[in-house]
Amino acid sequence: MTAETLKVWVVDDDHSVRWVLEKALRQEKMETRSFERAEHLLEAMDHESPDVLITDVRMPGMSGIALLEEVNRRWPDLPVIVITAHSDLENAVAAYKGGAFEYLPKPFDIDEAVELVRRAARRGSQEPEDAAGYRQDIPSLIGQAPAMQEVFRSIGRLAGSSMTVLITGESGTGKELVARALHEHSPRADKPFVALNTSAIAAELLESELFGHEKGAFTGADARRIGRFEQADGGTLFLDEIGDMSPALQTRLLRVLAESEFYRVGGQQSIKVDVRVIAATNQDLARAVRESRFREDLFHRLNVIRINTPPLRQRREDIPLLLNHYLADAARELAASTKSIDPEAMDVLRSYDWPGNVRQLVNATRRLTVTAPGSVIGMQDLPAEMGGAASHERATQDWTRSLASWAERQLSSGESPLLDRALPEFEKTLIRIAMSQTNGHRQEAARLLGWGRNTLTRKMKALHLD
Repeated sequence: MTAETLKVWVVDDDHSVRWVLEKALRQEKMETRSFERAEHLLEAMDHESPDVLITDVRMPGMSGIALLEEVNRRWPDLPVIVITAHSDLENAVAAYKGGAFEYLPKPFDIDEAVELVRRAARRGSQEPEDAAGYRQDIPSLIGQAPAMQEVFRSIGRLAGSSMTVLITGESGTGKELVARALHEHSPRADKPFVALNTSAIAAELLESELFGHEKGAFTGADARRIGRFEQADGGTLFLDEIGDMSPALQTRLLRVLAESEFYRVGGQQSIKVDVRVIAATNQDLARAVRESRFREDLFHRLNVIRINTPPLRQRREDIPLLLNHYLADAARELAASTKSIDPEAMDVLRSYDWPGNVRQLVNATRRLTVTAPGSVIGMQDLPAEMGGAASHERATQDWTRSLASWAERQLSSGESPLLDRALPEFEKTLIRIAMSQTNGHRQEAARLLGWGRNTLTRKMKALHLD
């Protein structure tokens, strides 16, 4: 199929989205047709059909997900690209389970959308997945940032699959939440989800924890114990911090993954299990393999599909959303009223690097719910390490002390007058910061500095900053 003959239909209640897509697709020599409502599109498809369909999710009347299901039932070979401004895990999974070719959150890159249309036309539609295992009671995975959208896409693509998955990411980024979501959207959703942090159990006890033991297998084994693999039979076993596992246990785990059977500690009877393994680590396993700390064959067994959970500093646009969500959770948990965050404090929290990631953010919302005296959390309520009022006061003291030391050095070396030397550098620094913050927008930078635009322009010229 060539681009010259490609027919692409768009259904979206937003006129501007339809216009942008139509313009871009026509520039690529594709035939386009647009509809404001899904019902109008279905009427037109009774007479002819496109090669690729693009649909929004939320529209008056029939939703994009309902349209997707209807199209998949009546025209199963038609590839459908789902776009939406309401991008979350539920929409992503529902789109893929409904048979979508791809899921594209707004705002999208128009070149990416055109390339998706080309790929959809080449590959055709994917086989629809059975949605029988779809569950609504999934853990909270929240985010609008591109990095989180990629996580949602990965979960959606794996819906209906029981493939082994390796989840990587820093501590506190929600790797177990991703694992639970993978389980809840898999054919094993009605079977057990068993989680085990392998680094939290002493190495000499981990083997028994995983595989169980027979009575009398070792001192203190007073009764038979069923291990985590047997507990997870038919379901999913989540092994967190897999990189800390000893070489001997790595070997046993590899055998279980390869043969789906094992022996309890001290046992003589092999036990067959059907378990999907999802592993997670905050380590670089490829490097661990090179350094002979992790078995290469086990790494390849686990690394069938990899999902990376991004740290908060790489998804700052999600921080206000997460803070408000977990403040509401903390209020319910503590039987208190839900608190809000004033704009200045929110800006500080959004700029904070959150080294403990989402786990640290959740703990911070609980602490602020208890310690902030009013209904609105302000700068005075934030801990100093997160940039609270005490931190700002200390920062002010630091730079004024540095300025004082500089002035003393200048005077001791006979340099004067001080203001002639200090003011230009002071103004240059603040102008550069303001221009950087506003991406070079002078009107906005002038507002941040407390000047008019003409004053900023004159200053920049005088200071040779043009």
